[in-house]
Amino acid sequence: MATDFKFPDLGEGVTEGEIKKWLVQEGDAVKLDQPIAEVETDKAVVEMPSPLAGKILKLYRQEGEVVKVGEVLATIGAEGEAVGIGVSAEPAEMAKRPSVSVVGELPESEAVVSSSSSNATLVETKTVEAMPAVRKLAKELNADLEAIKGTGPNGRITEEDVRTTSVKMPPKPKRVAKFDLYGFIDREPLKGIRRSTAKKMMEATLKAAQVTMMEDVDVTELVLLRERLKTMAMEQRKVKLTYLPFIIKAVTMALKNNRYLNSSIDEETEEILIKKYYNIGIAVAIEDGLMVPVIKEADAKEFMDLAVEIAELTERAKERKVDLADLKGGTFTITNWGTLSGTYGTPIVNYPEAAILGVGRIREMPWVKDGKIEIRKILPLSLTWDHRILDGAQAANFMNELVRYLENPEIIMAMH
Repeated sequence: MATDFKFPDLGEGVTEGEIKKWLVQEGDAVKLDQPIAEVETDKAVVEMPSPLAGKILKLYRQEGEVVKVGEVLATIGAEGEAVGIGVSAEPAEMAKRPSVSVVGELPESEAVVSSSSSNATLVETKTVEAMPAVRKLAKELNADLEAIKGTGPNGRITEEDVRTTSVKMPPKPKRVAKFDLYGFIDREPLKGIRRSTAKKMMEATLKAAQVTMMEDVDVTELVLLRERLKTMAMEQRKVKLTYLPFIIKAVTMALKNNRYLNSSIDEETEEILIKKYYNIGIAVAIEDGLMVPVIKEADAKEFMDLAVEIAELTERAKERKVDLADLKGGTFTITNWGTLSGTYGTPIVNYPEAAILGVGRIREMPWVKDGKIEIRKILPLSLTWDHRILDGAQAANFMNELVRYLENPEIIMAMH
């Protein structure tokens, strides 16, 4: 005759458990004491043994569901028997057993099971009735379950009990003084983009051996070229022409001859991954931090198309409408603090990239040209690179080539 196998009373105050995994399926033949399910209780993950030999006619619960003591787990019977005519509220074999655990029979309220490994051990402790989720919350809040009085069924501790009555739970947020020993202060939460930026910067600082070099560039001719082209850019493409398209073009040209600056390290295999494509990230300052949209295949794009894409990506980033795909795949980053009147700096690499270029504000300065002192337009550049991947000589070669292109923009336009 078909038997309804109910979740048995395992003792130790266990009132319910979560089905972690079914070890059988409907229609499977089972032997007496064959494990049919793994159930996580307050104490351990235990295997539920079949109370008789037969066939699994019906499974009543899904993995992840919580079942209480006395509720039906499965119906076991002979081939062809109908479901729903089971006669045993609890199998006789299980009902006869005293408190049961994965290590056998235990005296009531003397021990619980620790099953962090396949070799279970006995640990003397006070019985605390709380489900795994409640215990996890208590651990997160540094709460002492033994000091909490449960308000749930049979004195079981609930999540609300942990949150409201724990004697060790950290105090809830409250008003704090807006001053310290030296004066008044404001407090702002570290969240959102700012929090993500902070984590990214710390990752780069901890994982990359960063070195920065700086260089001044005479961009007088580049300034004149931009003046000639900006009207055409506005009339033909409706875009305000900045210096960034010129710089990106010069950077991609220099990267092709200095490939270690366009690479990253595979930490697992300890290999340098040299990229044969040139995706240039442009750091955009937004209200809560930085976003770095990436211009894919920047080396292959037409000059005016590049200018339009820069403008569009920058605008979408500031409006928080940039697509996630546009924030991935970068091989080299440019950060332009010159728009904020900055000059030199030590930019942090956009890990795992190998290098980042900081672009400062163009300013008039006395400059020696052809043996004479002239007032020229000078652009400050700051290059930070990962010293694990390349050395100073390689970085200097890249910077020298970049300077040559920017000082002679006709080279850039000839390659365009």
